[in-house]
Amino acid sequence: MTSEYSGTAKASTEKNEKPWLSVVGIGEDGLKGLGENALRAIEAAEVVFGGKRHLELAAPAIRGEARAWPVPFDVEMSDVLALRGRRVCVLASGDPFFYGVGVTLLRRILAEETVCYPSPSAFSLAAARLGWALQSAECVSLHGRPIDLLRPHLHHGARIIALTSDERDPALIARLLSESGFGRSEFVLLEALGGDREERRQVRAADFGFKDIDPLNVVAIEVVADEGARVLPFTHGLDDGLFEHDGQITKREIRAVTLSSLAPRRGELLWDIGAGSGSIGIEWMLSHPSLRAIAIEQHPERAERIARNADAFGVPGLEVMIGRAPAAFEGLSPPDAIFIGGGGSETGVLDAAMDALKPGGRLVANAVTLEMEAVLLATHAKFGGSMIRLEVSRAAAVGSMSGWRPAMPVTQWNWVKPW
Repeated sequence: MTSEYSGTAKASTEKNEKPWLSVVGIGEDGLKGLGENALRAIEAAEVVFGGKRHLELAAPAIRGEARAWPVPFDVEMSDVLALRGRRVCVLASGDPFFYGVGVTLLRRILAEETVCYPSPSAFSLAAARLGWALQSAECVSLHGRPIDLLRPHLHHGARIIALTSDERDPALIARLLSESGFGRSEFVLLEALGGDREERRQVRAADFGFKDIDPLNVVAIEVVADEGARVLPFTHGLDDGLFEHDGQITKREIRAVTLSSLAPRRGELLWDIGAGSGSIGIEWMLSHPSLRAIAIEQHPERAERIARNADAFGVPGLEVMIGRAPAAFEGLSPPDAIFIGGGGSETGVLDAAMDALKPGGRLVANAVTLEMEAVLLATHAKFGGSMIRLEVSRAAAVGSMSGWRPAMPVTQWNWVKPW
């Protein structure tokens, strides 16, 4: 095939024409970067969907009706689904299944109904320009998402490739790096990758001052941590000082054991009841990007603090529910795990939590007060599970010398709901 589109391609017969929907990834080089089958899919389609830019890039190959995506974007893909059985093509940026529209489509359409022709993703193009091993880089999409998602990846020596939303994001990312103690990081701005306008600019994050940035850009970062940089370790039991709190926080040693008992697993939802500072829900979500958490807190000022902590730890998806348990449980998605850190001794809270938990789910409740401990002892006697007592002492000054100062002991009940 020549690099110039000839307009003579015929309809593809891949998969015996069973798929009615073609998904074509197109880059800034337009039609000349596509293979024969992708070109045929565009030409054969009765209707071609895509963003305005994609439709312009593919215009010489479009023989059917061109439809731009509605604004706001319809994540239900109603217009596409309404044409099921007709020859339809969807245009996407690069690789449609790497943070792309292909993922949205296949939540509603069977894979057998589609055929996909991907092009290199922005991440692949960035790695190729930089000479980076793509599998060793952290690839993060910030397109339509908070830049705080970068925070868990900020470790000295890490390489990050971030797809941005627009021309404003690079400056915001550079500021986040500088304010978090990573101002000496090498900051590479890659614009309009694969097209005639492609450009590369590089600077230290703290010195960022680029103007006239192309809205289509990718940021690549070689992370350099200054002394005192806010690094989030890959472990449970993060330093209490990293959290904003008013004293209502599960202390780091107890938190580490608690997260171990909760045993996070891919895709699970946690209810953090009496969330305080949100530390348990935050560390739960830091365990894996697929994990979700709802922090239930009756005090509005603490709920606001939880939201700020979630942003600061790069888990802005933490849902904060202001309300008093158990009434606050109404309407929430059933949890795979529950932690009760506060308010568990109040009437009906523990029973309602146990009822709401999915079969096979884990419930962990911590007690500091005698009243809550009595509730846990009675519940353990009735339903089983396991009980442990945690006691931590810290070295502290005793006059001119040092001694052990014990913290309040914590009783923990751990229960798995029968199937």
